Amino acid sequence: MKRLGTLDASWLAVESEDTPMHVGTLQIFSLPEGAPETFLRDMVSRMKETGDVAPPWSYKLAWSGFLGRLLVPSWKVDKSIDLDYHVRHSALPKPGGERELGILVSRLHSNPLDFSRPLWECHVIEGLENNRFALYTKMHHSMIDGISGVRLLQRVLSTNPDERDMPPPWSVKPQSRRGSKTDSEATVPAAFSQALDALKVQADMAPTLWRAGSRLVHSVRHPEDGLTAPFTGPISKINHRVTGQRRLATQHYELERLKELARVSGASMNDIVLYLCGTALRRFLLEQDDLPDTPLTAGIPVNIRPADDQGMGTQISFIIASLATDEADPLTRLQNIKSSSRRAKEHLQKMPKSALNQYTMLLMSPYILQLMSGLGGRMRPVFNVTISNVPGPQRRLYYDGARLEAMYPVSLIAHGGALNITCLSYAGSLNFGFTGCRDTLPSMQKLAVYTGEALDDLEKLILPPPKPRPKKVRTNKGGTA
Repeated sequence: MKRLGTLDASWLAVESEDTPMHVGTLQIFSLPEGAPETFLRDMVSRMKETGDVAPPWSYKLAWSGFLGRLLVPSWKVDKSIDLDYHVRHSALPKPGGERELGILVSRLHSNPLDFSRPLWECHVIEGLENNRFALYTKMHHSMIDGISGVRLLQRVLSTNPDERDMPPPWSVKPQSRRGSKTDSEATVPAAFSQALDALKVQADMAPTLWRAGSRLVHSVRHPEDGLTAPFTGPISKINHRVTGQRRLATQHYELERLKELARVSGASMNDIVLYLCGTALRRFLLEQDDLPDTPLTAGIPVNIRPADDQGMGTQISFIIASLATDEADPLTRLQNIKSSSRRAKEHLQKMPKSALNQYTMLLMSPYILQLMSGLGGRMRPVFNVTISNVPGPQRRLYYDGARLEAMYPVSLIAHGGALNITCLSYAGSLNFGFTGCRDTLPSMQKLAVYTGEALDDLEKLILPPPKPRPKKVRTNKGGTA
């Protein structure tokens, strides 16, 4: 058996009927030219016939009860996985457009995973217009984070459109990180030993963590310092209790458009993403007469996984930045976001890599405790909204000749944070996935539209107007003009 890390186990501890802690990916494919009518049926059959299920797909909880998940969280290999349960084939009602797909995926994402089985599902969805189909895969956040999830699904894809009979994602073993160690036992004594080791690490890192905490406390007393601290964001419509029903909205933009805006404005790509999201949220809340006087804050996951680490589990830290939603002027709003994110990155970079996991737990502990105690959504949030930007594959990919057209992240939400915005880059585009509470955030799909309009407006403000094309002068050869 394999013990879970502290942060991975925390996602199990806060699982509830209203806050299922799974994340997903929606992939849209075009059928290969000349594909037979039975293409998808045959593909699903091959997926289910795979003989070997590799980790982490083969893992299930050793103790599925709440106390077992909380006290001794660990994985064991399920040697009799029912792939008929985990791999499902669905069809969209006609006309099979983006709206029908969004409704189906929203419903699928609302359903919790079965904790007596490996914590994942894969849905092959046919009937999407323009000769397309979709693949929606969800997995518990205790098993993967955004980076590892993208890598997990990407490993089975190919750059060769002629490759056929490709294996399903769950049959490919992950690459091990050089020098990595595997936990061989998951018992109460082993868990106690792990806790003692963690306390020793905490003690060694105490001076570093104390300095980091002191900088955050100082920023609360002196906001002009520019570092955004936890619990400084206001309570807004997106920070109340949530129910178990989810809604998904998607949007995608050419990556080059965002890169050009970043270059001209001296911002980073992440700054532009934060600007689009902050501007959309400002307009959304203004329309609902619920815009706070102080700026909303974003919790931004930062990948701390080593470049050679292909393992699973959660390897992220967090920074918190202002979205400047209180600022009416767009250019001033962008400048404030740039300054805030720069200070947040500087704060994180002052810590050694060896302290980042402990710092993440220090930062996330109030969030986890809010959820476990039932105070989430009943008090000021640690931050207002999670906004994540996950790098994805930049080359065009295929599965059994079917071309991958787009990838959209489908994330989790919790009490006190009814909205999650995650971006995923793929083949020259940036794909936005908006995951929200169906009951807390009605008309959430407007946010996707508003980010597009914010992008158009920013281009008009900071990009030079296109040069007019010179008029062609027509001449009459052999005669007078």
